[in-house]
Amino acid sequence: MVAILATSCGFKRKKYDNPITKDTKQPDKVLYDRAINDIEHGRYEVARITLNTLINTYDQSEFLAKAKLAIADSWFREGGTAGYGQAEAEYKDFILFYPTMPEAAESQQKICMIHYKQMEKADRDPAQALRAQEECRQLVVQFPNSQFVPETQQLLRNIQEALADGEYSVGNFYYKRGANPAAANRLLDVVNQYPLYSKADEALWELGDSYMRMGPRFRKDAGNAYARIVKDYPLSGLADDAKKKLNELEMPVPEADPVAYNRMKWEQENRTKPGVLSRYTSFIRRGPDTSDAAKSGEPAMTANRPTVPVSVPITRGTPGFTGEVVAEPVGTSSSALDTLPDARTGAGGTGAAAKPPEGGAAGTAPAGAAPAGGAKSAADANSQGLTSVDPKADAKAKKKKKEKKPKQQKQSDTNSPATQPATNPPSQR
Repeated sequence: MVAILATSCGFKRKKYDNPITKDTKQPDKVLYDRAINDIEHGRYEVARITLNTLINTYDQSEFLAKAKLAIADSWFREGGTAGYGQAEAEYKDFILFYPTMPEAAESQQKICMIHYKQMEKADRDPAQALRAQEECRQLVVQFPNSQFVPETQQLLRNIQEALADGEYSVGNFYYKRGANPAAANRLLDVVNQYPLYSKADEALWELGDSYMRMGPRFRKDAGNAYARIVKDYPLSGLADDAKKKLNELEMPVPEADPVAYNRMKWEQENRTKPGVLSRYTSFIRRGPDTSDAAKSGEPAMTANRPTVPVSVPITRGTPGFTGEVVAEPVGTSSSALDTLPDARTGAGGTGAAAKPPEGGAAGTAPAGAAPAGGAKSAADANSQGLTSVDPKADAKAKKKKKEKKPKQQKQSDTNSPATQPATNPPSQR
């Protein structure tokens, strides 16, 4: 009971690694020590307020970088989706402003751990595992001499074990259902991308069997898969069966690679098996089971391009698209939309988008065209608000108007009171 109480009391207080041991009474040092004490006791919000006060008040303080790192650590300790997101942003800012400090590698390692802690099981969404793999690779490349490189390489092996397990489960699903091209495509990607995978020999065996089922055209590919089992995984239980398959295919049996032999022997001797409690509580844990991950060997540092299933025909001379897809703004290059005329401006176009044809005003028909309706004259067209383009028709219409006008004027003159005889003459004086 005393031991349990002693350990439980220490759960809420986790000592913060504080490399600054100078005992002074400077105000910035007092603020920093107070914030660190709050972080150790779980008062993260209060600690961040104190650290921001230090940063804003003493912008030339020697504890400025440590304060920014402590803010990121407070978010990391607080945890949760929001806390991890804020911590990653703070760590990236620290690396941006202080890339040469030893704590920059530690910040990158914490970013890797942020995504590593949020990884799902192998048969679920691999988004966090892919992000963790990318961030761990970034640490190894950017800080190759850091003390965190060996630990990060082991994290990479664990991450790639989970990713390979998820890819292998898909390939095994296709293999058991007879979808041989799809199974071969998945399994080939597993063995090429993750050679340290604990079930790589089984993936190679199913890969060779898938090629054998697809016919004699893939005999050489099947032999290569069996040969890799014999050469790269000599201590595998499938090595003897792979040799028999090579003899049946009348293909040479390669010698075992001594480096691969020593690596597999060391892995078998130093592999830690999960305990009984861990096996029975695996369904409670969120993360994947990485107990079978390799403890030695260089993890894969580059991502291979996805392969095309062998069932997809490839035209001779056109191996496929090998370039890069580039997105550009619309205005940077001319295209058919910029050079060719708008289809809406044709004869059938209406509204504001329709443009008049070249050589005439809006609403006019081409030269020599008959008015709408066929038998209608130019005068009828004019009465409907249309403009005639036939000069002869216009002349005839004008002539008819002139002929009608005098007759109408004569009739109006005869009907006027000035031309009628006076019935009542004025009286003469």
